[in-house]
This record gives sequence, structure tokens and C-alpha cells, in this order.
Amino acid sequence: RDGVTSRRFSRFNLIDLAGSERQKQTQATGDRLKEANNINRSLSALGNVIMSLANNNGHVPYRDSKLTFMLKDSIGGNSKTCIIACCSPAEMCYDETLSTLKFVRFAKLVKNVAQINSEDSAGDLEAMRRKNV
Repeated sequence: RDGVTSRRFSRFNLIDLAGSERQKQTQATGDRLKEANNINRSLSALGNVIMSLANNNGHVPYRDSKLTFMLKDSIGGNSKTCIIACCSPAEMCYDETLSTLKFVRFAKLVKNVAQINSEDSAGDLEAMRRKNV
């Protein structure tokens, strides 16, 4: 194509968000308790981002956690996003299942506009200019 080189690129994120850790049920202590707190903090930050996008707020707090900052393009950005929610029919998991379903309901309200990511090489810019003259 007259010396013009285009590249298409994409990114694929597969994230297992685990579940909210109920400290009373897991009876976690020490390092496991710290890990559970970090999981809860990340999930809370993700929930805040989802709520902000679903409600069309001007400011989206992507920088509140490493998780939300890393997933910035996937939630509310230039991407196609799929969420798989795992729920349990067990009565003892009722609260967690209900919480998961509420989260997914709000996540479905976020609308992404996916576009093809392409890039022309810098050397080919001159060739494009000559072609248009």
C-alpha cells in the first residue's frame, strides 16, 4: 500500500476477582486476614468505579486501587468486556450471591465503545502525505 504500514493491537485481561471475604465465616488471621482486607478494598474500589460509570458521574475514581487503574480501558473504555458471575444456590451463600447479582446488574449499565486500535508507523506518515498531494 504505497509504503504505509499499519499495525493493529489489542489487550486481553482475564481477572479472577475472587469473592468478598467475610472474616467471620473464614476465621482468617495473620497474613490471610491481610489478604482478605486487600481483596475487600479492591472490590470496593471496583464497585465505586462501576457505580460512577453507571450513574454517568463526571469523575471516575480509577486511581483508587491498582486493580481499577489496570482495568481502566476494560471498564468504561475502548474495549469489549464480559463479566462472568459465579453464584451458589446454597442458602448459606445467599448474601454473597445477592451481592454478586447486584454488582453485575450495575456493571451491565456501563457502556463501552470499542474501536479498532491501529497505528501507522512514523516513517509511513510521509508516504501518506505524498499520496494525498
